[in-house]
Amino acid sequence: MKEYWTSLASLLGVLAFCQSLLQTVFPPELRFAFVKLFNKIFHWFSSYYYFDITEIDGVNTNELYNAVQLYLSSTVSISGSRLSLTRALNSSAITFGLSNNDCMVDAFDGVTVLWEHVVTQRQSQTFSWRPLPEEKRGFTLRIKKKDKYLILNSYLDFIMDKANEIRRKNQDRLLYTNSRGGSLDSRGHPWESVPFKHPSTFDTLAMDPKVKKEIMNDLKDFANGQAFYQKTGRAWKRGYLLYGPPGTGKSSMIAAMANFLGYDIYDLELTEVHTNSELRKLLMKTSSKSIIVIEDIDCSINLTNRKKNNGGGGGASARTYYDSMEMRGGGGGVSVPGEEGGGGNSITLSGLLNFTDGLWSCCGSERIFVFTTNHIEKLDPALLRSGRMDMHIFMSHCSYPALKILLKNYLGYEEGDLDEEIGKEFEGVLEKAGMTPADVSEVLIKNRRDKGNAVRELLEALKARAEKNNAVGGSREKVNGGHDLEEEEEEEEQEKRALESPKEEGCDFVEDSCKKGDEKDPKEDNEIIEK
Repeated sequence: MKEYWTSLASLLGVLAFCQSLLQTVFPPELRFAFVKLFNKIFHWFSSYYYFDITEIDGVNTNELYNAVQLYLSSTVSISGSRLSLTRALNSSAITFGLSNNDCMVDAFDGVTVLWEHVVTQRQSQTFSWRPLPEEKRGFTLRIKKKDKYLILNSYLDFIMDKANEIRRKNQDRLLYTNSRGGSLDSRGHPWESVPFKHPSTFDTLAMDPKVKKEIMNDLKDFANGQAFYQKTGRAWKRGYLLYGPPGTGKSSMIAAMANFLGYDIYDLELTEVHTNSELRKLLMKTSSKSIIVIEDIDCSINLTNRKKNNGGGGGASARTYYDSMEMRGGGGGVSVPGEEGGGGNSITLSGLLNFTDGLWSCCGSERIFVFTTNHIEKLDPALLRSGRMDMHIFMSHCSYPALKILLKNYLGYEEGDLDEEIGKEFEGVLEKAGMTPADVSEVLIKNRRDKGNAVRELLEALKARAEKNNAVGGSREKVNGGHDLEEEEEEEEQEKRALESPKEEGCDFVEDSCKKGDEKDPKEDNEIIEK
């Protein structure tokens, strides 16, 4: 045993002598060159390529590293045995990832690749303005040499797109508003946001299933149409006009579109925007993959039909007024047509058209513009043409297909559960009643504990509304030839404008003076404006 230890000590001494001799004869530079040459020879005969994707590239975060981490989380969560769990900020889901120094195999177009998550301790660093993490993280991608071009040209782009899709799916959607007009906050943002939690989907939306299918297909084509829009030279945006009576589900449609696509919503309040330049700044601060909404556009800004307004012989003065399209907001003063600034709101029709279809509308991509109105006939035709509002969607009163969806939502009725005779009664009375989905939903909500009673109450309410409409319609035709309905709608519209955007006395004065432009001398008009 003693001889054994003696031989081992002699051997260790020889090795130590050889090591010191090698370090003396072969300096570090020569040894480094020899190792480098050996690696080249090894890679020359190897059939694999290795690509390192580090977490930090210099001082900046590597976007590809984050994308690979998200992409692998969708596969690892099913097949992995040792996982790391993370939850990002503003995210509603937990994501899975590879543990330290773990490996997994992935396939793309029949090509097999190997991913390894490499984590090593970083050497002690000197003073730095931006301290780096203690651990050095990265992914190593191993591929066969023959698959190099396929992986670099297609696979990495596929990973980036997939990661963006996962990030958008996991992240909570936001609802933005411009409560401060176009002014910026301390961080330089004109928008304020809250989490968007609206539960409306196309499955719960009460409207004709055929129309819903058409809208969903159009949204899918838009979301997947980047190559198409680029090939045709069109800006990647689309406009939708939702019009119809109040209570027909226009706001629910917008929420369903956002949930279907996973887009954020920017609710633009035009009465808070003072000039066209502020409107452009708001557009520039919106993100891609978003829906920009202007609700009740006929009430928030004067976009009436210029042809109808000029038809009364108003002349050049009337055209000047309606081309200026002054806001009805409560500004601090009266804005002279053609001038931006001052105390009042002076958004013009031209500014709004450029906002939706001009050069400034191309400063982002994958945006949807949605306008809602109760009176489409009062909007200017320039705003309604294709390219600005590409798809016009009429939100009608409750139809029988929409009623079946409401019965399923509130009472749990499936196809065939409703009695055929009652179904025929519903189908016959719905068109005459003219009730909105909101009115029908209210009746069902009040009686949702008793399904049978809810159906009976709804049928009675529909019949009563139909009889009332017939009686009122007949009396109107006898007395006024059917003009009372239009007058009532006009009065309701004026009341709504007065409530949402009260006029200033000066604004009324300027409007009257503009309408009487042909009767007055131009010098008198200038004196009125100066006053």
